[in-house]
Amino acid sequence: MTRRRNIAQPPAEIMWHAVPVYDLLESTRSSASGLQEDEARARLAMHGLNQLAPSKRRGPLRRLLGQFHNILLYVMMAASAITAILGQWVDTGVLLAAVVLNAVIGFIQEGKAESALDAIHTMLAPRATVIRNGRRYEIDASLLTPGDLVVINPGDRIPADLRLIAAKDFHVEEAALTGESLPVEKGIEAVAADAPLGDRYCMAFMGTVALTGQAHGIVVATGANTEIGRIDQLLAGIQSVTTPLMRQINRFSYWLALVILAIGALVFVFGTLARGESVVAMFMMVVALVASAIPEGLPAIMTVTLALGVQRMARQNAIVRRLPAVETLGSVTVICTDKTGTLTRNEMTVQRVVCAGCEFNVSGVGYGSAGNFSSGTDPADAATHPVLAPAIRAGVLCNDASLRQDGEHWLPAGDPTEVALLTLGHKAGLVPESENAVMPRLDSIPFESANRYMATLHRDAQGDSWIVAKGAPEQIIELCEWQLTDAGKAPIQVDYWRRMATDIAARGLRVLALASKGAGSSQLFLNANDDIQEGFTLLALVGIVDLPREEAVKSVHACHQAGIRVKMITGDHVDTARAIGAQLNIGVGKPAMTGAEIALMDDAALRRVVHDIDIFARASPEHKLRLVQALQADGQVVAMTGDGVNDAPALKRADVGISMGLKGTEAARQASDMVLADDNFATIAIAVREGRAVYDNIRKFILFMLPTNGGEALIVIAALFAGIALPLTPAQVLWINMATAGSLGLALAFEPPEHGIMRRRPRPPQAPLLSAFFIWRIVFVSLLMMTGGLGLFLWELSVGATMAQARTMAVNAVVVSEMFYLLCSRRITRSVLTREGLTGNPYVLWAIAACAVLQLLYTHAPFMQAIFGSSDLTLVGWLKVLAVGVLVFICSELEKLLLRFFRERRGAIVHTGNQT
Repeated sequence: MTRRRNIAQPPAEIMWHAVPVYDLLESTRSSASGLQEDEARARLAMHGLNQLAPSKRRGPLRRLLGQFHNILLYVMMAASAITAILGQWVDTGVLLAAVVLNAVIGFIQEGKAESALDAIHTMLAPRATVIRNGRRYEIDASLLTPGDLVVINPGDRIPADLRLIAAKDFHVEEAALTGESLPVEKGIEAVAADAPLGDRYCMAFMGTVALTGQAHGIVVATGANTEIGRIDQLLAGIQSVTTPLMRQINRFSYWLALVILAIGALVFVFGTLARGESVVAMFMMVVALVASAIPEGLPAIMTVTLALGVQRMARQNAIVRRLPAVETLGSVTVICTDKTGTLTRNEMTVQRVVCAGCEFNVSGVGYGSAGNFSSGTDPADAATHPVLAPAIRAGVLCNDASLRQDGEHWLPAGDPTEVALLTLGHKAGLVPESENAVMPRLDSIPFESANRYMATLHRDAQGDSWIVAKGAPEQIIELCEWQLTDAGKAPIQVDYWRRMATDIAARGLRVLALASKGAGSSQLFLNANDDIQEGFTLLALVGIVDLPREEAVKSVHACHQAGIRVKMITGDHVDTARAIGAQLNIGVGKPAMTGAEIALMDDAALRRVVHDIDIFARASPEHKLRLVQALQADGQVVAMTGDGVNDAPALKRADVGISMGLKGTEAARQASDMVLADDNFATIAIAVREGRAVYDNIRKFILFMLPTNGGEALIVIAALFAGIALPLTPAQVLWINMATAGSLGLALAFEPPEHGIMRRRPRPPQAPLLSAFFIWRIVFVSLLMMTGGLGLFLWELSVGATMAQARTMAVNAVVVSEMFYLLCSRRITRSVLTREGLTGNPYVLWAIAACAVLQLLYTHAPFMQAIFGSSDLTLVGWLKVLAVGVLVFICSELEKLLLRFFRERRGAIVHTGNQT
């Protein structure tokens, strides 16, 4: 029994891709006729079903209760308790509604994140064709067990990890697992034990799709032991990290709550012990103080600001799935991006054609006819060139793909490299349909791994037959005796062509060779042994590449200007990654690192090198996850892009996971925070800009709200220590905070991004929400508002006004000061004394107008007077209130002017010192 367990379920250190075929059947105790039914049942009982285990999750109730474990929500619930004590049930209801809304949003988003595990399960094959007892059966794929012999046909989804024992023209699409941009040709030859996942050509992995050919394979891993099963376990074990803003808000709320409670306790002790006030009276005063200090509107403004950011990003093709991710984008310091389809178009394009004695560059990207040919600096007419035209025609004829135009769009079908040759034909003016009509195909030999070429037989209008071949350069060169030159056929210069093939490959391009030869006029069929052995004329070598998106080049440059490092992490070959990176200015002049090199490093060594290397090739899911974790351990805020199931663990772990909406897998989308509707890197740069604007707007709101609350609190504290009546009642404090300050501050959520926002460096991830400058601004403006409100209150009492009139003057002085300060808050350091600064955000003007109407109602409406104890004001009284607001505005703008002056002077001194 022990021996059977070791054989059927080998330990992890056995590398099946390194086991020769002749040892495989013996190692797995299988045979060419498959397992016996009783043996299959025994192994299935031992190893379990071929399916992924369901993930462990918290129940809905626990998930919902967990959303309330947040310091900011604790502060809001405390504020609601205070308003309930004061009998302000409407305010209590508003606060509790905000608490519940935030919890529900978090509950929904957590549920969406967990569905990433379900998305991986949808990639599993439902049925499988298996050989048992020498007979072929179709069974449920979950019943496969190690040692089973499985048959794979085109279009099948691979049902388990297979070691291939027979393969004919077998190509597998495994981009979702390995990141390989092209279909992978599979064979049966063993590969090195340390071969990366993408280079294990003798393996077919669960969840990938067979495109062409047929294969037989022995099941060597099922369920959780497969490569996709390992990814599923990685994903299930990853805890999503909180966003920088949430961490800052939590710290800020924690310290703010402590400060408010400490001040409240001191005031209570001072009032009861030093001033002899009653405990009940002092408790109500402290309640007023706490109510004035708590920024009740902060959660609401955060939710609205983030939601507006989501809407703006959606219009730019960035679909945000989790609200806090909007702001996190603005704090990103490193973007780890996939290559294929994100930085590149995922449209293979011929970029270079090498003929005998001449080389041609081909412009234009993507499909279609847009593009030109040039040799050096001279343009070339491809349709009439004596060497170039036959080569392009050969690529069009020896081709099984199709490319048709539908309006403004080109619709490809077939192998991407063959589509690239059809596109080359369109650029040269050679329409594939017309060329095939002039030289119809009579027969063909499809591409096979053993031959590494494709050949077709055609007959021209004169009745002559021609054989056209394309394939791997080393294979085609061996078949050629001649080369085509401007003067006609000449003996082939093998060294020249090998040197050119090496040069093209070194540029990161995929190389194909094109050749042709004449055949007998009566020949109707092709025979590989008789017709494809010698006598060909080599026409050209073509270099094919998935070119970078033009907008991606600009966006990478914009990210560099913004101080954001861009790192390419791809499953493609290192030479291809380097070539694309050079065109995008990623990793230029720096070494690239492969997945094999990452595997040899421990976490500490990886942290030391990850910051200085920008290109990582042949990266597996574990490698991508380790790279993200290493960058985060280095203090970076990481955005990760990806489209395959292999990217899902890293997407979930990153601070911002970004998946592809067009060509991405459902597993990647479910694990991500944001989905690119256009699969375009340029959209990420736009989203970063919006994220920075969102963070700016939240900071502007805090700089607006806290001085308002601070001014109210200072008015109450000053009155307590001065031994005078409170200028503001608790109900009036709540009116200012909820009805006026909240509505005014909401307008800052609509602020557009400031000029030069993408020329700033990213903010340090550990930077506090309240810097020394912010604290100064809050204290300065709080004192201004306290001076205005308390000053008018005392002035009115001194001239014989009633307490209701004096308090009404104080409330209106604070609110009007807020209106003027709202204009100042549109720019943190720049002046708003411009047309754009005063009128650039119409929502600010509408908010001020709405607030003015509310204050008129508060002051003069009888029902408001009955609720809040307000009183009518005269025209002179309103002018006094207006004067206080203008004074706050002027002083705030003067403070910004002095700040800019000293900053510029300090910068000039530093610049002069550096020059010295």
